[in-house]
Amino acid sequence: MLYTPTKRAKNKLIKAFKIVAFLYFLIGIVLYMFQEKLLFLPTVLAEDYKYTSVYNFEEITLEPEDNVTLNAIHYKVEKPKGVMLYFHVNAGDLSRWSKVSEFFVAKNYDVLIMDYRTYGKSKGKLSEQAFYNDAQLFYNYLLKQYEASEITIYGRSLGTGIATYVASKNKAKQLILETPYSSITAVAKHRFPVFPIKWLLKYKFPSEDFIKNITCPITIFHGTEDKIVPYQFGVKLAEQAKKDQVNFITIDKGSHNNLVTFEAYLEGIDKIL
Repeated sequence: MLYTPTKRAKNKLIKAFKIVAFLYFLIGIVLYMFQEKLLFLPTVLAEDYKYTSVYNFEEITLEPEDNVTLNAIHYKVEKPKGVMLYFHVNAGDLSRWSKVSEFFVAKNYDVLIMDYRTYGKSKGKLSEQAFYNDAQLFYNYLLKQYEASEITIYGRSLGTGIATYVASKNKAKQLILETPYSSITAVAKHRFPVFPIKWLLKYKFPSEDFIKNITCPITIFHGTEDKIVPYQFGVKLAEQAKKDQVNFITIDKGSHNNLVTFEAYLEGIDKIL
């Protein structure tokens, strides 16, 4: 005997469907309206904050347009092997990430590391194009002091999309990517598969498109246990580069924030630097 739902049961089903539909719509609105709060986690520094380091450095502020100030630190060593343009992750500010980048200063490289708009002392309205424009501004800044063949572009996590863009638009010695994504869109779809991410996202960072236009050598480091940007997205990105252009270094059991503790990373960095 077939079950025929009663009118009361039908009303309950309709009510449940409406609740689910409302929640789906509500979460979609939240994802769209507050995506910058989810993607970018800056901390702010006071204007008079004093950076410190055991290494020689210069604090730089560039003003590319009205109401925009971009703060950066330029480490300088004697007789450098080259210079690294370093793009950091989506959280924190230069007071933290300049210390992280000193890993490369210790390897006798000059390092230029900037804070994005709204991070640290940097100010200005965020947009995807602004990230690209500001990154290019600092690449141009380096070109006044170094040859393109001396510039290594380094990106970590969020910074990999920016670094890949800069490498696609310029000639450089090499590009190094730590825990990269094929695109922010792909990672967002992975996390929120039931939502129309393509239409909700304002920030795409399509590294998989940029990497096709890069002519310099590329090295990618990615851990197999990365829960923030899963390993598969680094592999997908590498597959879009020109054949034999990418040196992909798998960090077995590495996660998103600890690759520097693995011998495979340290050996890989020493080899390419």
